[in-house]
Amino acid sequence: MITLIEAPSVLGLRPTGVEQLPSALRDAGLMERLGIVHTELASPPPYNSYRDPATHILNAQSIATYSTKLANVVQATLESGSFPLVLGGDCSIILGNILALKRKGRYGLLFLDGHADFYQPTASTTGEAADMDLALVSGHGPDIVTNLEGLKPLVQEDDIVQFGQRDREETIADGSQQIADTNIHLFELATIRKEGTKKSCEAALAILKQQPTKGFWVHIDADVINDDEMPAVDYRLPGGLTLDEMHTVLGQVIATGHVKGLSLAIYNPLLDPDKKIATKLVALLTNTLQSVKNA
Repeated sequence: MITLIEAPSVLGLRPTGVEQLPSALRDAGLMERLGIVHTELASPPPYNSYRDPATHILNAQSIATYSTKLANVVQATLESGSFPLVLGGDCSIILGNILALKRKGRYGLLFLDGHADFYQPTASTTGEAADMDLALVSGHGPDIVTNLEGLKPLVQEDDIVQFGQRDREETIADGSQQIADTNIHLFELATIRKEGTKKSCEAALAILKQQPTKGFWVHIDADVINDDEMPAVDYRLPGGLTLDEMHTVLGQVIATGHVKGLSLAIYNPLLDPDKKIATKLVALLTNTLQSVKNA
């Protein structure tokens, strides 16, 4: 059984349209195709464009507050025996999702994203938590958004796989801290292309399964998908995994039986006027989550 959790937060970005992601996928038939009958809404507090000089992050306190609220919804869903499918919003929703798991023990994270999302706040050109959500969830950054409920780090570096990064040159130019300098397991797009998608995914899953965790969360930033097929994002990058490759990857991932929940963020329906991309995302989720639906 799947519970759809709407998390239309823009606290880690700005009100660009990503907050309409849940409604766009619902309109494209997600509920019917996955047989979802139960939904939850975690409404975020208002967005504020003020960049706090102490943390250098936009909406830091609001993100912390919202993460707890979202975690409560995700935790209740897990405890009911249902599979949480969380639709953002921006990628800062990962904090609430992982907080829900951290309350229960040690869990891993498969982070599918074209960007590293590993900036330190002072290096971010925007102050948006969506620039740094992987850093924050792994304990790199101000305590207000990393030490939620005193549980820092929400996920240990050894228990994280970043899959699909293709912005390393840009992050180096910006002075960002680098994933490669941590114990996070990094599968850059260039490596995936060299080794092959299926083989790379198998290697990533082997890492996650060998860790002493109780399972792992899957987070998808829509910009991990090839830009030719996924132009409806606010920060575009050339290249990426094709939708066919995403079907293969997510099929392998869900088949492990170790996935505790899945989140999707950053797709912007306002950049998809004919909603063809929404239809493709629904097909991707439907294909991926059939075994969960029938569980």
